[in-house]
Amino acid sequence: MEKDQIFFLKDRGIIFINGKDAKEFLQNIVTNDINKVSDTSSCFASLLTPQGKYLFDFIIVKHKSGYFLDCEKTLAASLLGRLNLYKLNSSLEILNLSNEFEVAVISKDKFLSLDGAEDLEGNTVRYNDDPVILDPRLKKLGGRIIANLEKLTLSIKSLGLKSQNPKEYYDLSHKNGIAQINTINLQNKIFGLECNFEELNGIDFKKGCYVGQENTARMKLKNKLRKKLVPLKSEKKLKTGSDIIFKDSKVGTVLISEPYPFALIKLFDPDYSEFKDKDLSIDNNRSKIIQ
Repeated sequence: MEKDQIFFLKDRGIIFINGKDAKEFLQNIVTNDINKVSDTSSCFASLLTPQGKYLFDFIIVKHKSGYFLDCEKTLAASLLGRLNLYKLNSSLEILNLSNEFEVAVISKDKFLSLDGAEDLEGNTVRYNDDPVILDPRLKKLGGRIIANLEKLTLSIKSLGLKSQNPKEYYDLSHKNGIAQINTINLQNKIFGLECNFEELNGIDFKKGCYVGQENTARMKLKNKLRKKLVPLKSEKKLKTGSDIIFKDSKVGTVLISEPYPFALIKLFDPDYSEFKDKDLSIDNNRSKIIQ
């Protein structure tokens, strides 16, 4: 990413959780430690099923007296519904503000030029009173600005930024194994650890209970991770659910077919190292793992 570029992420939505019980509410259900989140620090987290399988992921950002959840926009309504299931008698409100706020990305270099910015994943500063976050999953994905369109337009002008096609950003995300589009295809099909959430700073194993914690901790403790989510490239368009074949053996399944393909791949029998750099067959199309 060039220093003067900005990418509008039209696929991102914003859930806002506000109220005196907001912090405790999130701490009891998400995979990361909400105590890490402050005016100067944000985190990546997920919401799992009680069995530890993937449902949603998001970046949690402190905003005024509450928290923004920066999530995939097409799943914002269902995330809102799921959060309301856990609300019970908590003193808080949960709002879908996806039509009121925009998410845009600037380069890491541009982020570090802002007052108070530090070269730390999740580091958060304010620009025109709006949060700007160095991606807590991977710093090279740059800084995320969350603001309404009017204020974001003013910030773009004052920072000397030029809006660019976000393909460059999504290509970088895909190459580094971070699924952000059509993640609905992962729901209930893959464990949180298989989504690389530990590597992406999305799970805290010291925080205590959260939804899905028991199975997640057991997999970690017993080293039972036998599959992982990986990005693919292919000569032709892939189909969700297609088998991935290496030397006549099934080694995985396509979970997200487009626009950025991902597959759940076996780590053993055969060993992942045997085929991670080799040509694979998917519906007779030549494909390859790119991470």
